[in-house]
Amino acid sequence: MSEVRIAAEPRTEFGKGGARRTRRAGKVPAVLYGHGQPPRHIALPAHDLLHAFKTDAGTNVLLTLELAGRTELALPKEVQRHPIRGSYEHLDLVLVNRGEHVSVEISVILTGEAHPDTFVDQQVTAIAVKADATSLPAPIEVDITGLEPGHGISASQLELPRGVELEADPELIIVQGLAKKTAAQAAADLGETPEAGEGAGATEAAASA
Repeated sequence: MSEVRIAAEPRTEFGKGGARRTRRAGKVPAVLYGHGQPPRHIALPAHDLLHAFKTDAGTNVLLTLELAGRTELALPKEVQRHPIRGSYEHLDLVLVNRGEHVSVEISVILTGEAHPDTFVDQQVTAIAVKADATSLPAPIEVDITGLEPGHGISASQLELPRGVELEADPELIIVQGLAKKTAAQAAADLGETPEAGEGAGATEAAASA
């Protein structure tokens, strides 16, 4: 897992106006929670934060915060981005300790090629797991090579790294193989008659020619 050192500073302006001024100064407003401490309002350099999150793990990055002359470890809990620009608007961070186990959601990535007759239906794109805060796993790869219609892969079949525990329902379906429909079948489902040249209609047209 990625671990990034980033400078942080206390934030004394709150509310929408204060947050806007923080962002205009090239920083991202954030709140630091955890370990029984009162929430602390801080600001993080926007450029450094953008660089920190440019990994395969996305925002599942352990941040070593340099704050008020000391260092603290934190994980992003909630990340808000601008809907158009994509810039980071606000973060909620949770304090962690080395060796502490935390619950996080890890991305699920499909690899391989399913059977040619299969339509791949990925029902889950992230899975809940528990892992050491300083050893969060990279995105989990699921090999769908040869996946046939009527077959699927559940959460219990995922190959998790050592030390990582599944928190999601073991029976949760990650990806399912569905049968591809011909043009004629799709038209029939919609109550339409396929035009000549589509599916079975093409065969009939050829026979009558």
